[in-house]
Amino acid sequence: LNGFTEKQFVLPFGDLSFWLGLAAITLVTGLISGVYPAFFLSSLEPASTLKGILKFSTGSWWLRRGLTIFQFTLSILMIIGMIMIAKQVTFLQTADSGYNRENLVYVSLEGDLPKKYELLKQEVSKINGIQSITAISQVPTSIQNGTTNVEWNGKDPNTKPGFTRAAVEYDFVKVMKLQLKEGRDFSPDFITDSSAYLINESALKLIGYKDPIGKSLTFWGEKGRIIGVLKDFHFASLHGAIKPLIVRLGEKYGARNFALLRIEKGRTNETLHALEKLFKTLNPQFPFTYQFSDEEYHKLYKNEQVITKLADSFTFIAVFISCLGLLGLAIFTIEQRMKEIAIRKLLGASVLSLVSFISKEFLVLVLAAWVIAVPAAWWAMDSWLQNYAYRVSTSWQVYILAGLSAILISLSVISFNTIKAALANPVKSLKTE
Repeated sequence: LNGFTEKQFVLPFGDLSFWLGLAAITLVTGLISGVYPAFFLSSLEPASTLKGILKFSTGSWWLRRGLTIFQFTLSILMIIGMIMIAKQVTFLQTADSGYNRENLVYVSLEGDLPKKYELLKQEVSKINGIQSITAISQVPTSIQNGTTNVEWNGKDPNTKPGFTRAAVEYDFVKVMKLQLKEGRDFSPDFITDSSAYLINESALKLIGYKDPIGKSLTFWGEKGRIIGVLKDFHFASLHGAIKPLIVRLGEKYGARNFALLRIEKGRTNETLHALEKLFKTLNPQFPFTYQFSDEEYHKLYKNEQVITKLADSFTFIAVFISCLGLLGLAIFTIEQRMKEIAIRKLLGASVLSLVSFISKEFLVLVLAAWVIAVPAAWWAMDSWLQNYAYRVSTSWQVYILAGLSAILISLSVISFNTIKAALANPVKSLKTE
């Protein structure tokens, strides 16, 4: 559990109350589990027992099968949950984020590096393996700064919608490999870009401009023009929908907190080594720290990864316990019906038909559990998926797969005993009559 959750749960072995509590749990569990068989055995009539005659009430018949159905209902619920959680986590980790995460590195600009950014950019461009460089106020996987101080022509003065904001340096679109729906990226060829803005599709939808390029936009009282519309990309996790984003240019807005570097594929190690030497030369008082974009993206779903591991483990436990219950019921039922099986075999029943006859009763229990589990699983998974703005669909194939898995598991558990009963010598089974 500590490995899964990266926590440090410690059992208090030196605490007396811990041992007393553990002893109490053991005692209560033992009493509860032993009460039913104790009362049952004490209620048996000695004469009938010695003759091998055991009669069971209809209530006990339903109890045994009811418990088996209950166990397999939980198992099927867990199987469906395990599959759906795995599908959602896979979807989150492989979804198109709107920019290329491969070979993109974030480097923290500390100390004097923000002021030396132009020099850093020149020196970095000389390193073999560096394709391009830019800077940004926050890493692309966690752009969170927001504002409501945005004005535009035709805005309702009574509304204050929220926008996410980011500041960048030149070549932002190029390094991130973003897609421009309209317009262009910031360029040193246009001196007016110091008061220009890039917005994403969600921001354009909120603002409502038909032809946004060149239209007026005022941010924090600074009036400028929209020069480009970025196709929506995910700058946070897929738990929430993409928010309206405004991107501005320049160091005075905090654009030089992190450098974004696009590295050539297959040259990561040598390039990072060269970068470390450069950073130590330009900024010796601070360590060289970097992050890989794809790794930071996966960290956004760390909780989901833990849930996946726990779901796998608990599903295995639930299925294992269900199999124990089914195995016990199978042994008990076959033992009670050995003479019936022997008579059927003497009357010409084949081994295959006997195995089918015996297994059918248990498969009915599993199917009943599946019928109960499906609507419950659908509701539970649909409720869980509501936490994500982007999610997989609950396809019917998952429920069919869970049902087939439960059937195969149950058949594998009872097959040995059913085949053994079908192959047993009928004379030996009947000679006690």
